Amino acid sequence: MNVLDEKDRLLIAALRADARKSLVELARDCGLSRSAVHERIRRLEDKGVIAGYTVRLGADRDRPGVEALIAICFQSGRNCDHVVPHLTGIPSVVTCWSLAGPTDLMLLVECASNAELDTVRRQIATTPGIATVQTHVSLRTHFDRRGG
Repeated sequence: MNVLDEKDRLLIAALRADARKSLVELARDCGLSRSAVHERIRRLEDKGVIAGYTVRLGADRDRPGVEALIAICFQSGRNCDHVVPHLTGIPSVVTCWSLAGPTDLMLLVECASNAELDTVRRQIATTPGIATVQTHVSLRTHFDRRGG
């Protein structure tokens, strides 16, 4: 098992805070040389620790949005293999997590309005293999460390 050292964790934290920082800025943040940072980033990417870089959209008053977490329980005898392929075809479902415990899947859904969320929720609820759907609408994001 490959273990990240303290410098790797510092580098990852710096990239999460601002993935557009220059190698010089990252080196200063981590107490490393520019070439050492470059090599660590390459190694972390090669190992799949850093899987990619993305753009995170900020709040936009002209683009109203609704985020919701949708908890799903499967019908008896059903599992991810039966349900997930149907969910990948719903563009508003941006993330899908398998869970341990009474809930089988948790979805992060982003919609333009409550009306769109209602439509997406009904589409999810009628997916073959799904027994129950619980929707939790986000009122406000206090912080988000996902970085993407």
